[in-house]
Amino acid sequence: MPLSVVILAAGQGKRMQSDLPKVMQPLAGRPLLAHVIACARELDPDGIHVVYGHGGERVREAFAGAPVQWVLQAEQHGTGHALMQAAPGIPDDHTVLVLYGDVPLNRPETLRSLLAAAGERQLAVLSVRLAEPTGYGRVLRDNAGNVYRIVEQKDATRKELAVDEVNTGLMAAPASALKGWLGRLSNDNAQGEYYLTDVVALAVRDGFAVEAVIAPTVAEVLGVNDKLQLAQLETEHRQLVAEAMMRAGVTLVDPARIDVRGRIEHGRDVFIDANVLFEGEVKLGDRVRIGPNVVVRNCEIGADTVIHPNCVLEQSVIGKDCSIGPFARMRPNNRLADGVHIGNWVELKNSQVGEGSKANHLTYLGDTTVGSKVNVGAGTVTCNYDGANKHRTLIGDGAFIGSGAMLVAPVTIGERATIGAGSTITKDAAAGKLTIARSRQLTVEGWQRPVKKPPTA
Repeated sequence: MPLSVVILAAGQGKRMQSDLPKVMQPLAGRPLLAHVIACARELDPDGIHVVYGHGGERVREAFAGAPVQWVLQAEQHGTGHALMQAAPGIPDDHTVLVLYGDVPLNRPETLRSLLAAAGERQLAVLSVRLAEPTGYGRVLRDNAGNVYRIVEQKDATRKELAVDEVNTGLMAAPASALKGWLGRLSNDNAQGEYYLTDVVALAVRDGFAVEAVIAPTVAEVLGVNDKLQLAQLETEHRQLVAEAMMRAGVTLVDPARIDVRGRIEHGRDVFIDANVLFEGEVKLGDRVRIGPNVVVRNCEIGADTVIHPNCVLEQSVIGKDCSIGPFARMRPNNRLADGVHIGNWVELKNSQVGEGSKANHLTYLGDTTVGSKVNVGAGTVTCNYDGANKHRTLIGDGAFIGSGAMLVAPVTIGERATIGAGSTITKDAAAGKLTIARSRQLTVEGWQRPVKKPPTA
């Protein structure tokens, strides 16, 4: 049957104690809702409907490009009421899968099992067994093991509260029948709300089979209600990603001290030390080694490259067999060819560095094009900003830049040119020649260093 996914995302999240809407709270660098939408898309549905409410326009703006249909729940009267808002936009011949914007770690394979258990005359709910089920609706089965009802915590008897199989809220059902059950819901309960879970009893009354598919892991069905639970899910997510990377052959010195806030691709025999943060889209080639305390954001790093400790790299492409750091910073829009060395306390921004070139110490290369086999001495600065505009520095192949040089852009250093240490270069330097631009050294005879005046009485 065709599939429509409905994501319920209208909750306020008062316990978050935050001005940020609940489904916008960040998990692994992305809003909770982004994780749910991404999972839903892996099921290749015919439509994804997001029911929103609190902070609605802010949520819609954050997901302006998402392939979803937005449904407003102006007033919140329970999960059943939320689904009522989306129901008119769903064709009767579809299967409806209900997800939640604050349950971010759903796994596509589990949801496919849930969908397989639903049918024209069958409702499927996702349950999980908890050692401590307090706060969750209980899944009630008859003596034959058939599900006949879900009861909320506040409405459960003492006997029902002893049940350890709980409802996750996720369900799959034929759209036509589901719409009928929604129309028959009542808010005669302890919270005065329309419970979506009440459709289970209505389905049984109508002769439908109800199957509870038990989730294989607890983490994938955990919801987020406060910052403590958010941190717990961050830990779960980190562990899941680390385990997947290690199974794929990556060596992690400490799996508890790696964060992947985005997507990472990697080759074989990659080594990652402790306290490394990946953000956005990251690609690591074979045998890349990353030292401790490194941040990598939207970068591609070529095979056999070593990132030494305490580097921050963002929006850059680094070639093969490079050496970066320690304590290097690569601001956005850099491209390094193979065999480049960027050393300690070197900063790059919007620069290209050719094959085999080196800038090993205390250097700033901004808006710079460096040729191949160039040596940039310690303390070199490309002076690219005149207070209003940025200008480029061009350094030709084989050039040698002496220590402490100031290259005032726009300026070109010719191929195999040599710049004397301590020079301030304001004009183009000829290829193959030595260029020196220093003030004449003077010693002033008889000069006395000023001394402090004694305090007055």
